[in-house]
Amino acid sequence: MKLRPRRLRLSPGIRIMVCETSLESSDFIYPLFVTHGRGIKQEISSMPGVFQWSPDLLADEAKNIAELGIPAVILFGIPESKDPIGLENFSENGIVQQSIRAIKQSEPEMIVITDVCLCEYTDHGHCGILNLGENKNPALPEGYVLNDETLDVLAKVAISHVQAGADIVAPSGMMDGMVAAIRKGLDALHFEHIPILSYSVKYASSFYGPFREAAQGTPKFGDRQSHQMDPANSREALREAALDLEEGADMLMVKPALAYLDVIHLLKQNHQETPLAAYNVSGEYAMIKAAAANGWLDERRTVLEVLLSIKRSGADLIITYHAKDAARWLKENQ
Repeated sequence: MKLRPRRLRLSPGIRIMVCETSLESSDFIYPLFVTHGRGIKQEISSMPGVFQWSPDLLADEAKNIAELGIPAVILFGIPESKDPIGLENFSENGIVQQSIRAIKQSEPEMIVITDVCLCEYTDHGHCGILNLGENKNPALPEGYVLNDETLDVLAKVAISHVQAGADIVAPSGMMDGMVAAIRKGLDALHFEHIPILSYSVKYASSFYGPFREAAQGTPKFGDRQSHQMDPANSREALREAALDLEEGADMLMVKPALAYLDVIHLLKQNHQETPLAAYNVSGEYAMIKAAAANGWLDERRTVLEVLLSIKRSGADLIITYHAKDAARWLKENQ
């Protein structure tokens, strides 16, 4: 008997019947960049179609996102001023805190996730407190990100976000012990019901360039290779994920997505019981937008193929700047 796999590709109906992986708008988390002011909807030059928003405009944007069937957003704040530890990050009236309240007032069922890191808020652009000044530890390099001193600040940030109404906190700084510190801080104030989505596997990637323009978080010197993962490593990802789960993480994340589909698959195979997110990052978005603008790629087909590949590799949730377009296209395909 001759096998003919093409029999099951004969028509659209048959292809749908045997389709192994489905993509839904409920798989998406949409990133929002929020900034102080009023009436601000400022497009990011390297990310066409993505904007910085002032809180007063978030009600309508949240409504639009919800109507597309996207259940969640993740917030990145651009502060009014910056300092060595990022004080606005845990201020009651910080930009993220204002934005959480604006979204929740408009769309109370929208899941609001907040990025918990310091890089957008510090005047040096790094992810924690630096080994500088009077209290410098001579045993460590000058400018080194101090791990344990940073943990206390991260816990304060997470608590402040939750007090403003955040549903999920997502620590992204790749500090050792960050999940445990945040879990302890939340539980002490009876926020034991709040989940932690940990950026457990975050690589020191070249795909973050447009994000740094959008969030105004480019380091003033050096890089982040002392705490973000080496792109050459995959086994290390299993160790990072296991540590975060031991510390109380409820969900895991791999960032970026496209160059790390193997890592997404590896984590899912080893932690099948844990929801896994993948971040389809700014550089991945910008490449498709640029190619589509030049007529080199069909944007719709390419985006849906990319997102399907991330889902197929094992991601349960996808943080993506394509979310709104993809949700519209999926509705049209129904």
